Amino acid sequence: MVEQNLLLLLALAPFAGALLLTTLPRQAERRAALFSGLTMLASLGLLAGMAKSIASDNVLTVDIDWIPTLGLSLSLRVDGFVWLFATLVMIIGLLIVVYAGFYMKGKDRLPRFFGLLLTFTGAMQGILLSGNLIMLVVFWELTSLMSFLLIGFWHGSAAARDGARTALVLTASGGVCLLFAMLLIGQVAGSYQLDEVLKAGPEIQAHPYYGIILALFLIGAFTKSAQVPFHFWLPGAMAAPTPVSAFLHSATMVKAGIFLLVRFFPVLGGTELWFFAVTGIGMLTMTVGAVVALFRHDLKGLLAYSTISHLGLITALAGIGSTGAITAAIFHICNHAVFKASLFMVAGIIDHETGTRDMRRLGGLFRVMPITGSLAIVASAAMAGVPLLNGFLSKELFLAETVAWHNGTWLDDSLPYIAVVASAFSVAYSLRFVMSVFFGPLAKDLPKSPHEPAAWMRRPVELLVLICVLVGILPALTLGPSINAAARAVFGDDLPYYDIAIWHGINAPLLLSLVAFGVGILLYTTMARGIAAGPEGPPLLHRLRGQKLYDQVMLRGTWIWPRRALGWLSTDSLQPQLRLVVLVAFIVAFGSLWRNFHLAETLRQTAPSPGFALMWLVGGACAIGAAWQAKYHRFAALVMLGGAGVVTCLTFAWFSAPDLAVTQLLVEIITTTLLLLGLRWLPNRREEILRDTLMPARVRRGRDLFIAICSGMGITAIAYAIMTRPRIPNVGDWFLANAYHSGGGTNVVNVILVDFRAFDTFGEITVLAIVGLTVYALLRRFRPASESIDAPEQQSGNIANRLDDYLFVPSTIMIWMFPILIVVSAYFFFRGHDLPGGGFAAGVTMAIAFLLQYLATNVKWVEARLTVLPIHWMGIGLLIAVGTGIGSWIFGFPFMTAHARYVTLPLIGDVPFATALIFDLGVFALVVGATVLMLIAIAHQSLRAARMREQEEEASKEANKKKETPVWN
Repeated sequence: MVEQNLLLLLALAPFAGALLLTTLPRQAERRAALFSGLTMLASLGLLAGMAKSIASDNVLTVDIDWIPTLGLSLSLRVDGFVWLFATLVMIIGLLIVVYAGFYMKGKDRLPRFFGLLLTFTGAMQGILLSGNLIMLVVFWELTSLMSFLLIGFWHGSAAARDGARTALVLTASGGVCLLFAMLLIGQVAGSYQLDEVLKAGPEIQAHPYYGIILALFLIGAFTKSAQVPFHFWLPGAMAAPTPVSAFLHSATMVKAGIFLLVRFFPVLGGTELWFFAVTGIGMLTMTVGAVVALFRHDLKGLLAYSTISHLGLITALAGIGSTGAITAAIFHICNHAVFKASLFMVAGIIDHETGTRDMRRLGGLFRVMPITGSLAIVASAAMAGVPLLNGFLSKELFLAETVAWHNGTWLDDSLPYIAVVASAFSVAYSLRFVMSVFFGPLAKDLPKSPHEPAAWMRRPVELLVLICVLVGILPALTLGPSINAAARAVFGDDLPYYDIAIWHGINAPLLLSLVAFGVGILLYTTMARGIAAGPEGPPLLHRLRGQKLYDQVMLRGTWIWPRRALGWLSTDSLQPQLRLVVLVAFIVAFGSLWRNFHLAETLRQTAPSPGFALMWLVGGACAIGAAWQAKYHRFAALVMLGGAGVVTCLTFAWFSAPDLAVTQLLVEIITTTLLLLGLRWLPNRREEILRDTLMPARVRRGRDLFIAICSGMGITAIAYAIMTRPRIPNVGDWFLANAYHSGGGTNVVNVILVDFRAFDTFGEITVLAIVGLTVYALLRRFRPASESIDAPEQQSGNIANRLDDYLFVPSTIMIWMFPILIVVSAYFFFRGHDLPGGGFAAGVTMAIAFLLQYLATNVKWVEARLTVLPIHWMGIGLLIAVGTGIGSWIFGFPFMTAHARYVTLPLIGDVPFATALIFDLGVFALVVGATVLMLIAIAHQSLRAARMREQEEEASKEANKKKETPVWN
């Protein structure tokens, strides 16, 4: 049980750390780095607590029901393979945080940077720990989203924006393919739980859909791990800050696809189709990446293509799929992460201390940066596969598998030769990295004077290089047990122990490695000058660049139809857009009900009340009047729209729905007032624009009237059919019968919202938060029309000096109403579970209290006395709602499960209490925050208009001065 709790904490720790970072100010650099490092360190501690159990080949699991009827659950699962990968992620992540704390020092928004980094780490951990296929895809797409934000962190750079966009399009599209593959796998296997799927390999491979599943699955894996032809997004992502490149492209994002290939080998692997697709693409990627890397002039560009090459190597091993190949793949995953992270950090140090990453401008840095140069030489040697370093061991295992694998096909026979060619280019680009940067004459005219970096900026590189040496000399003692535990997690407990040794004698892999070294050195020595003076890539591969093809597809293919559709459907006017929405809704409804719509044979009818009919005649007249006057007299239209809303409110009350009536009345007040405040900023109706249309006004109005009549008659018919059908049992009866027994409340509507359908309500308040933020963001960029700038007479002057103002008495009353409305809001909130009210009604009431203060005075007067911070209200509301839902997990219940009971209080007695009340508190806080945020956004237009008036007055004064000043000849 303790280990299961550790597993749950491990999954939540990065997200909790990221959430904590959001509370820090923008300048809190050291605290942000400290919190991030402590989060990574705590995660490592949690993994260490599981080590003993993992060493015994146990599988730790945690299952939390989410939607049991659909087979969906929040399942966490750790075996030897996951544990090794997660430990690798956290070790590299901790070192990246230390490095970034010094590399990014002095940069703006560091708390945001570390928050994104921790969220990305949590998403990557989610992929590793997921025990449910759908949950895995969710985290898979989250890594794509977070990598987009990290790659584009310096969004002022066009290269960063383009790289982030390309990475998101490709990896997210691959994620959609992966989702379809997982859905098919779950259907074929009969379960979405990973443990069940891993046992269903023979059934899946024998299924007619196997080819489709494999194709979709490989697209998802190949896009994430930058395999040809999807490899080009990785070099574009080098525009990210170097700590991001070092983390995403050594141990995390690009390794996610590799993790998936190894994890699902027992399910999809071992077939001829798997071998040709995975090994073929892997060898092609390995070769293309190695060749192009040699010709890149940018340090990070060279490392990016070398990463692509090594990812191809690991992919090829996963395609071969023997026990030795999978063991070698796992081993090289670790080795590559260590030496590649150190090399990216070295590239960042060089850029940080010299101001450039262009190898054509660099040279001789070993004289002024000897420690950094030594570290780079060792790490580059590990990348090239020099003996006594970790890269040599895993590359030897790779060459051994290419020699040993024989299946009678042309690809099998060519594997050793392709491996030697790619390895030779690997040696060549490693040599170029070292020789071009650290040897030769000392570079001149650099943007900065080069020198050694701060000691702690170099410490992570030193530790990683030390690991390269230790693993290369003592592989059996350092990584041997963990590698074998990971391999057993893939193949089963009966897998024999694989001994990783330094020396296996003089054999074919060693001879191939020597040939690769010789050819690689020859390549570099003969081509060094030509490469430095030439373009970034061989002529053939330069013409066939994937980025160019992608750009052409996006410009001429993917975007052409959306652009045409936008041209057909878009307009600057709101009315055509509303017309389109109404027409689509009408056509869909009409098509669905055609020949299926009929009235009940026996109608249930109630004699209409004259009072009710008269009330609805008034409401209908208000609605028609509002539509008629919308373009001519906006204020009159708004008044009549409010009248229609009041009639709707009275209708709810008439039909014994007081909760809906209260909510409708409060919403009507707030929306009408917000619309009224917004009317001032609308531009005047311009007749010349209306006359310049292709359709006469009468025809246009007649068309709109016809659409309105058809839609209104359709709604009327549906309402009549529902209200006159015979009384039959329905879900409402169940809610009525169980509201008090299961939800602890007699207000059935509120119990449904905060208990039975709480997850729906959570989705709705999330949408409300998004709407509030969107309105605020749009209004911040909004600039009022010129005719709206002049302040109304009643808004001029100070509230304290307006004794003769005709609004003085109403203003004073509205100010006095503030504490009263707070009490009313509390009354609605606390009685909502049993009587009309609830968190939503209470929140709207509280928002009305704030609204009255703005109406009674002005923005400056209110904000000098009240600090509302609506965004904080919204965030706290969401946290409370989520926390209430998560709290049910602690007691073993599904998400959002509520609990009701009576609590005995001293002197009072038994008081009803339900956890739904806490959830309702979250609803209350978010509604207040979102509504007040929109109010503040509208109210601040007055301040902007005042500034615009002042600017115009100043400009007018300056112009008058120039006219009055005499010109002397």
